[in-house]
Amino acid sequence: MTIAKTKILLADDHALVRRGVRLILDNQPDLQVVAEAADGSEAVAVCRRQPVDLAILDIAMPRMTGLQAARELSTVAPHVRVLMLTMYDNEQYFFQALKAGASGYVLKSVLDRDLVEACRATMRGEPFLYPGAMTRLVRTYLERVRHGADLPQQILTAREEEILKLVAEGNSSKEIAELLTISVKTVERHRSNILQKLGLRDRLELTRYAIRAGLVEP
Repeated sequence: MTIAKTKILLADDHALVRRGVRLILDNQPDLQVVAEAADGSEAVAVCRRQPVDLAILDIAMPRMTGLQAARELSTVAPHVRVLMLTMYDNEQYFFQALKAGASGYVLKSVLDRDLVEACRATMRGEPFLYPGAMTRLVRTYLERVRHGADLPQQILTAREEEILKLVAEGNSSKEIAELLTISVKTVERHRSNILQKLGLRDRLELTRYAIRAGLVEP
């Protein structure tokens, strides 16, 4: 059986980095680099003219940065998933990447360890956060609250928030059903209601919302 490959655009202003990343990805049976770009503007242009499933963008690029390109892609090619690539373990960059619509953030120092799984998680509609990122995210949220930032408006019921939290923590519908002693069908109904209430599409967006709402604990 032929495996459907994820078509990947790789954008980095260093040809040597692109070559190394391509070697890692093209060695996988389900991943294929179909295009390269040297800056964010070129990356957006590529996504406009040819089929791309996933764009891997370096954060710091000339002309248009990876963050700017991610924001542009969310408008002109919303079907394209975005994964950010950087050499900096920088909290500010991390939060900017999430805000720009990226599904994950991979450090160049651990590409050989994290990149393949990050690509696959992104295509499953799941977030990929490097070790320690979740704790930082929640701590930052709590810090904002302590300094008087507004809490999110109460939209979901207590049960829906409970299920949202479990979904964001990576539990399947079956696992949630067992934890809450309810049926899988009931879990799926709650999940559908949550998506509709919040105007979201998938597990990745649910997880982002849970993080912003402070439902995911460190």
